[in-house]
Amino acid sequence: MAVSNTLITPTIIARKSLFHLINNLVMARKVYRDYEKEFKKIGASLTIRKPVKFTVTDGKTRSNQNIVEPSDTMTVATQKHVSWGFNSADLTLTVEQYEKRYIIPAMIALANQVDSDLLALYKDVYNQQGTPGTTPNAFSNLGDCGQRMDEEACPGDTRQGVLNPAAHWSLADALKGSFDKTLARDTVRKGFLGRIANFSLNMDQNVNRHTTGTFTSGSTPLVNGASQTGASLVTDGWANSTAVIKQGDIFTLAGVNAVNPITGADLGYLRQFVATADGTSDGSGNLTISISPSITTSGAYKTCTASPADDAVITPVGTEATAYPVNLMFHPEAFALVMAPLELPKGAVFKARATYDGISVRIINFYDGDADEDLIRCDILYGTKTLRGELACRLIG
Repeated sequence: MAVSNTLITPTIIARKSLFHLINNLVMARKVYRDYEKEFKKIGASLTIRKPVKFTVTDGKTRSNQNIVEPSDTMTVATQKHVSWGFNSADLTLTVEQYEKRYIIPAMIALANQVDSDLLALYKDVYNQQGTPGTTPNAFSNLGDCGQRMDEEACPGDTRQGVLNPAAHWSLADALKGSFDKTLARDTVRKGFLGRIANFSLNMDQNVNRHTTGTFTSGSTPLVNGASQTGASLVTDGWANSTAVIKQGDIFTLAGVNAVNPITGADLGYLRQFVATADGTSDGSGNLTISISPSITTSGAYKTCTASPADDAVITPVGTEATAYPVNLMFHPEAFALVMAPLELPKGAVFKARATYDGISVRIINFYDGDADEDLIRCDILYGTKTLRGELACRLIG
């Protein structure tokens, strides 16, 4: 005999929703989460301090350094919800039937949204490996990302990799005969990759596709002016009045190499930069590009060997106006997620909230007499942030 719908209370829906939301999160379970404790104390925004760096001085004579403590601000302001109604005919549903019909699909949608927003932070990451247009298909693709992260002084523990289905299955096929019997068996039977090249690999269909700007047609982009430093770059030579750069586009500058972030030594290859905002050239083909990392040529926060020369060639990566999947390899401290509990409205009679391990879901139940429907609204509140882009590497597909 079916259980009466009187058992399907907002509290039950909230608890069931929370369970399935957590169960369907992928990227959200791999990033830094400890800021949630601080948000409970101070509210909707938080100043995040980044690690202090020092330079080493020769000789016995003391040389004092002015401490520069970089910081950033994180806010929790993204509210997402799903809502559905059920009529009197649904009152015969059991809790299990209601869960299967409504709660699970709703939580899958919300979990995918959170994962997608986190994966969209690839636009802040300036290191990239792989060949645009080629699905990763070898151990070396993972090794190249590991090498780049090693060179950026990224900690080796707990590194994560989130791959789209194409890259996941391509690597599973490529690596299926390369390991011990147990891992090889799981790779063949389940497609389980496990920990490879010091990355714990996960699949997520929400890996973003990045569409590059129109940076080739009619353009010969050059640096406009020598000795530039900072987070913007004055350029010219673009096609006139054209959206030539998209946020997330990666490019290199002739003569500007990457450096060891600790010693400042030349690493022998061009520093990759990422555009942090869309850019449209003016009527003369001029454009100032917002970039990361900042061009810093000396001191503890040095990022490159030199500022670019006047007329240094700008070389965007990939083919213009083309979409590429951007898989992410990262240390958890590269990105942060904070989920905060929403207030329960005083005017709502049927309401509930469930929270576990920093994940919170709010349920409001109300009745529409005109349609003879019970309405359910399920909300989450969260914020995402790139903390340290140097601790991540894009693996292009």
